[in-house]
Amino acid sequence: MKTKALRMYGVNDLRLEEFDLPEIKNDELLAKVVTDSICMSSYKAASLGPNHKRVPNDIATNPIIIGHEMCGELVQIGEKYKDVYKVGDRFSMQTNLNHPSNPYAAPGYSFKYTGGTAQYIIIPREVLEMDCLLLYKGDSFFQGSLAEPMSCIIGAFHAMYHTTMGSYEHTMEIKKGGDLAILAGVGPMGLGAIEYAVTRDIKPGKIVVTDINQDRLNRAEEILSVDWAKEHGVELIYVNTSGVEDTVEYLKSFTDGKGFDDVFVFAPVKPVVEQGDRILGQDGCLNFFAGPTDKNFSANFNFYDVHYASHHLVGTSGGNTEDMKECLAMVAENKLNPTTMVTHIGGLDSAAETTLNLPHIPGGKKLIYTGISMPLTAISDFEEKGYTELAKICQKNKGLWNKEAEDYLLKHATKI
Repeated sequence: MKTKALRMYGVNDLRLEEFDLPEIKNDELLAKVVTDSICMSSYKAASLGPNHKRVPNDIATNPIIIGHEMCGELVQIGEKYKDVYKVGDRFSMQTNLNHPSNPYAAPGYSFKYTGGTAQYIIIPREVLEMDCLLLYKGDSFFQGSLAEPMSCIIGAFHAMYHTTMGSYEHTMEIKKGGDLAILAGVGPMGLGAIEYAVTRDIKPGKIVVTDINQDRLNRAEEILSVDWAKEHGVELIYVNTSGVEDTVEYLKSFTDGKGFDDVFVFAPVKPVVEQGDRILGQDGCLNFFAGPTDKNFSANFNFYDVHYASHHLVGTSGGNTEDMKECLAMVAENKLNPTTMVTHIGGLDSAAETTLNLPHIPGGKKLIYTGISMPLTAISDFEEKGYTELAKICQKNKGLWNKEAEDYLLKHATKI
């Protein structure tokens, strides 16, 4: 059958094309992709082309389909998997296959017929053999696309650890009922961290979220309110640290001066990292979540406190398959709604420009609907750009993308 897809032929060479897919083999699946969330990793892959370790050297003649934060439904099942999957199953996909035949091979980077910015794809045996096709029971496609970025947050929480004095045993996870700080925490990933911290089983007793922009803090509190957190048994405090004379002492005052059990740093900024170190309490754990682009990025860390106060430092990048499964399950059970990440919507014909210019487009996640034609548009600009009905639907939902908006778009948008 024919498919339209965004294929990479070289450095910054992305082409939207229509071509034929071959018949699936007995150990493959045919799938329809509905949504793909554009990831910064795709921008990096496009920028490097065949110089990227996951991208084959011969893409000039055998192009790959780019994009990996996908969600869709199965259309045809190979004979080997007739008893495992069924037509109509919704799915997301784990990118990090770590397949023995090629540890670097990954959907959205390495495969000729598998990627997120496509209408139809062939899911290869490598994905199925590594149990990286993840079934999804949720009722909206876009939330399935957000499972991969959300898994990065989930993995960060699982990587935190604490110790017991006199014992060599490490207890993984944030401290249950403890004090948690999320620094520079009102960007898209920070908002995801707040929601996950409040709605998960192992939750803190108090969360202090900082930023230096009051408008962003106000927007965060509108979306994830103090009252909402209280209903889940968590005290949530938003703090503007701009103009505070002694930020460290001010933040520690929310813990009666003892310092925080867990700190997440969501900006690769030296003073913020150092602030996170200084507000740690006894046996405190700091997760440097923000990925810097500078390979020589560094900050001071108090090693006296590492020795005498048992301070820990953790860095995480990405989530694993179990983290994605946890996200998909929480979404399906209406325990988690990672909608706050999405700020822009577009069609398949906007995917190339969006991918190539991603670092220069403000906001959060850019969500592509692969079956429609639509320029990438900020949700906040819907009214101005003539998407009146979508604007009304989102305004009813605190200005956020939602299932009703998705359903309307899929029904009324121009098909590509």
